[in-house]
Amino acid sequence: MIYTELTKKALKLCFEVHKNQLDKSGMPYVFHPFYLATQMSDEICTVCALLHDVVEDSDYTLDDIQKLGFPSEVTDALSMLTHDAATPYMEYVREIRTNPIAKRVKLADLMHNSDLSRLDTVDEKALKRIEKYKMAIELLSE
Repeated sequence: MIYTELTKKALKLCFEVHKNQLDKSGMPYVFHPFYLATQMSDEICTVCALLHDVVEDSDYTLDDIQKLGFPSEVTDALSMLTHDAATPYMEYVREIRTNPIAKRVKLADLMHNSDLSRLDTVDEKALKRIEKYKMAIELLSE
């Protein structure tokens, strides 16, 4: 993990938003963005990894994040990483390819979400989700 003034601000916001959320196995959700952040090698990617689900999972907007002092590099990537339900998933993934920061974070996100050992029960729904993630990883890796 990279610790700078900006990443510490992102850590605090990430924790504030996700502190009461649980993942599919009942584990604190905040472990997921924290894990992704440890996979990043620069400040901006670390911040984006920490904040990648903030807009989807809270009342925070991209404008709010910018007003908190996060640079446009961060909000541009977060805009790409925030999936609008009206956009088909693979179209959303194709668009992510145009932003190197978003692409790097999304690949790490998909890899972590594809780790079946995180789940207590692997059912048909989980297997279908993993297949979708494999296709997305291939698309981002082209």
